[in-house]
Amino acid sequence: MSLPKQHKVLYLLSKGGALAVQTVDVPSPGPDDVLLKVEAAALNPLDWKIQDAGLFTTAFPTILGWDAAGVVVAVGSKVDRLKVGDRVFVEAHVADSTRTFQQYVATPADFVAKIPDSLSFDEAATLPVSVTTALAGLYNPHEASKSVHLTPPWAQGGSGKYAGKPAVVLGGTSAVGQAVIQFLKLSGFSPIITTASLRNTAFVQSFGATHVVDRTLPRAELVQTIQKIAGGPIDLVYDAISVYETKDLGYEIVSSGGSLIILIPEHADNHKFPSTKDVRVIEAFGEFSVPENREFGAEATVEIEKLLQDGLIKPGIPEVLEGGLNAVQEGLDRIKADKVSGKKLVVHPQETL
Repeated sequence: MSLPKQHKVLYLLSKGGALAVQTVDVPSPGPDDVLLKVEAAALNPLDWKIQDAGLFTTAFPTILGWDAAGVVVAVGSKVDRLKVGDRVFVEAHVADSTRTFQQYVATPADFVAKIPDSLSFDEAATLPVSVTTALAGLYNPHEASKSVHLTPPWAQGGSGKYAGKPAVVLGGTSAVGQAVIQFLKLSGFSPIITTASLRNTAFVQSFGATHVVDRTLPRAELVQTIQKIAGGPIDLVYDAISVYETKDLGYEIVSSGGSLIILIPEHADNHKFPSTKDVRVIEAFGEFSVPENREFGAEATVEIEKLLQDGLIKPGIPEVLEGGLNAVQEGLDRIKADKVSGKKLVVHPQETL
């Protein structure tokens, strides 16, 4: 397969700065990597938070983008699970060469999952960050991982293991919330209670939520309603939004001795939890390339393929923005303004002019 020597990349020039498309050399895959032609890349709230505040980022210029779906166009010498022509999806990692707001990415093959024929590139691009974040926070068994250490549903005895145990997901219409709900269902949790706009009730129920509570209720009423539905101690709350308000709500809902999973660490936003009860706060980190996630990540990548193939998990709903990489800023502005609900914005890097 003939490959171009150069490609288009969307750079964030500085913290609080502009995005700019530039032409640079196509990255080369290492022996354990694959090179992907990115057909669809999804936008995440993390992208605008990096642009605005430099969240988790110290060096600029940098490349944003964490979700990609595309085609394998080259494989490293040690890669045997994937081949040129495979349709795949992947989450980006620390290195800019893996970030997805560009036309080609070089990324570790261990964490690249094949797309079933039933899914489009746009649908597959909604999956990587949401699925890896859900899985890492719930199931990673590594003692150093940021996880509840539940038994995965694909492991022996894992499917349905937690039947009868309530769980709460704050932000069920978010991409991460959708993924968490699906895995909680596979693990047997019930009831699965989520907060959302009531207009999205049927939507979040389609992923496995058993109860949908109006997210606009006054705080005290919201807590009371959730606790009444649970009918007993709530040992697991997953905050898929993780702003100050939802973090505090999750802490209030979870029972003493339970676990609250959040996405944004306290040191990153200066939020502080009270110490009024014994709650294990877990800062989920879905990047499979870090040492404590690598073994689980490689295992989970293979299992994700099977779950998708069998229809046991499904993607979110993509909304495609026209204009390739040039449309990213428009999309980030919409996400920041809370003007996206129940969908994941996607761009096609190959359409960039």
